[in-house]
Amino acid sequence: MKFIIIGLGNFGASLSQKLTRQGHEVIGVDQRIERVTALKEKITHTICLDAADEAAFLTLPLRNTDIVVVGIGENEGANIMVTALCKEAGVKRLISRAVNHLHEKVLQAIGVDEIAHPEEESAERWSKRLSMTDLIDSFELNSQYSIVEVLVPSRQVGKTIMDVGFREKYELLVLTILKNTRKESSFGKSIVTTILHGIPRPDTVLEQDDILVLYGHNDNIKSFL
Repeated sequence: MKFIIIGLGNFGASLSQKLTRQGHEVIGVDQRIERVTALKEKITHTICLDAADEAAFLTLPLRNTDIVVVGIGENEGANIMVTALCKEAGVKRLISRAVNHLHEKVLQAIGVDEIAHPEEESAERWSKRLSMTDLIDSFELNSQYSIVEVLVPSRQVGKTIMDVGFREKYELLVLTILKNTRKESSFGKSIVTTILHGIPRPDTVLEQDDILVLYGHNDNIKSFL
């Protein structure tokens, strides 16, 4: 996959290097030449420019990029400006960093669906989440084993736990299944809630939009996804 990481502070630099080590093509962007120079040999490409400047921003290869991450944290105004430019450019997938609750509200108002909180979440977790298709979230137990939430792949919809062969074929355990359902709040607003369905049986049928909570070796999780 191809990534553009805008903002090479602690979070952006760490995420860029982890994604590069996982075999992805990563373009790191920052207006500080010292940050760009420090990562020159560690990630695929580095570019020194002010992404908040629209003319400079539009020189980036946005059309050929799968995911753009706005990792700017020290300047909320620049973060919001770059995020707005990304939305206007129609990037395929946009993730923006929020440094506080108000900042997050502004990003949501712009229309950002995926917001990173690097002060609370590790770059390791985000690199895994971005690398694996249909992975929603993960909790790393150690360097080899994780518990992950994954969207049921379309090829598995309609099959039972036994049909898929999680344990036999993939050496994975299905700990539970989460289902998102809509209900009316007391104020008449439709909200989405997640219902946990306990330990699934071998004859449990997987439905579209089910979220599986899996435990296993990271390589086996990647193989399944």
